[in-house]
Amino acid sequence: MTLISGKFSKHYENFPVASFLIPSEKRNVIRLVYWFARTADDLADEGEVSPEIRIKNLTEFEEEFKNSLSNSSNILFMNHLSKAIHLYKISTEHFFDLLSAFKQDVIKNRYNSFSEIMDYCKRSANPIGRIILEIFDYRSTDLFFLSDHICSSLQLINFIQDTKIDIKKNRLYYPIDEFYSFNIDESDFFNMEYDNRIKQYLKFNVDRARKILNEGKYLIKYLNGRLSLEIKWTISGGEEILNKIERIDYNVLSFRPVLSKLDFIKILFKSLL
Repeated sequence: MTLISGKFSKHYENFPVASFLIPSEKRNVIRLVYWFARTADDLADEGEVSPEIRIKNLTEFEEEFKNSLSNSSNILFMNHLSKAIHLYKISTEHFFDLLSAFKQDVIKNRYNSFSEIMDYCKRSANPIGRIILEIFDYRSTDLFFLSDHICSSLQLINFIQDTKIDIKKNRLYYPIDEFYSFNIDESDFFNMEYDNRIKQYLKFNVDRARKILNEGKYLIKYLNGRLSLEIKWTISGGEEILNKIERIDYNVLSFRPVLSKLDFIKILFKSLL
């Protein structure tokens, strides 16, 4: 994907992205939001360019977004997104939060505490849930709070799932200040030394992510129609990844569990029931 093309690129996801459950007019808006997030993520993470160039590209992308708010972007998709933002009264702050998280990914590859990681989730994941709620005209602070739990947990699940990939990029999305309690250090991850110490720490992270996800589930009972089903499907996707991690005995240093097409069908039926 290039900055100017405005084309969609394909990425694996643990959850449905604007599936058939979403009404078509809102589905198109969510796809534009997904395009924005994925384009920015690619600018931050893909290719072999230097960190300086990545930040430069992200800054240019941010400027295009600002320009689009007055319908003057050179990127057609950006102008379409801007129109949707105005139509559905979506807070632009969510998009700037996403961009700040992607810029952080370029320059920060270690996290000292869980609060630092949750601050990252607040900007990298939570805005997406809030945007979707606003598209459906849900604007309650309480609902945002529950949505944040779901989105943060899905981000944490993705961190665990992608441990092997992130290590190859010299990234570690685990709180360093927790390592002492499990008698480990970051070299255990980078040396791929999977043993009972690492297993217990990974189990701790899986259990924590599942707890946060469960705390957000209450959102579903406040939602109506097909959005409720879409969110159920999304939650089920996160739960199934956690189940798969447990089934491989938490060894994400050697394996990266993913959802197959059959898995998606199964969790869809689970959501419908």
